[in-house]
Amino acid sequence: MTVPASAHLETTSTHRPRITRAINCGAIAGVVFIGVSFAQAFTRSGFDLRQHALSALTLGGLGWLQVTNFVVTGLLAGAFAIALRQALRPGRADTAGPILIGVYGIGMIGGGIFTPDPALGWPPGAPAGLPEQLSLNSALHTVCGAMAFLSLIAAGFVFARRSAGQGHRGWAAYSCANSVAAFILTALPWSEESASLRFAAGALIISSWLAALSWRVRSGKA
Repeated sequence: MTVPASAHLETTSTHRPRITRAINCGAIAGVVFIGVSFAQAFTRSGFDLRQHALSALTLGGLGWLQVTNFVVTGLLAGAFAIALRQALRPGRADTAGPILIGVYGIGMIGGGIFTPDPALGWPPGAPAGLPEQLSLNSALHTVCGAMAFLSLIAAGFVFARRSAGQGHRGWAAYSCANSVAAFILTALPWSEESASLRFAAGALIISSWLAALSWRVRSGKA
């Protein structure tokens, strides 16, 4: 017999409050990453979101703020993934979902540790164009970023399937739509000129979904 997710969450909340608090880490991760990133994007002198990716905020004198943002977001996502495994057991997505969110967390930590190359005049004093060859740090940053985006996009489809099986069609449709939109914005070939805006929009989409998932699990609706 399958026990409803809400019953598992109720048990978790009663006997293991730390797990319940860790579930909230998903919402915090989604809100903090976007809030800190866009706050910097609109206040750091010389940064232009039309040209510079949010990850480029890891560069310059205040780059440590965005490095910390990436790493803290990754750690929060990791804590959420562990708690999610407990909250969803047993049922669809109880293994694949938490693993994908954990991979997202690892990707975010890597994205903070490995920073992109200075380019397009950012940070101030950097070359006006793109570097002729990527450094190892920049290449690893790109790999970690792709891992983070793709894992959370895949998680959206995994949880959509779970929700559809539970009859939660609205949430299933929302999860699918978010993953499709993020994939179109970040994975399909587009012009380089729009890359920074597209990836910023993709980050907003997947981060919002992560926060919403955390809320649903905390409410016993996932």
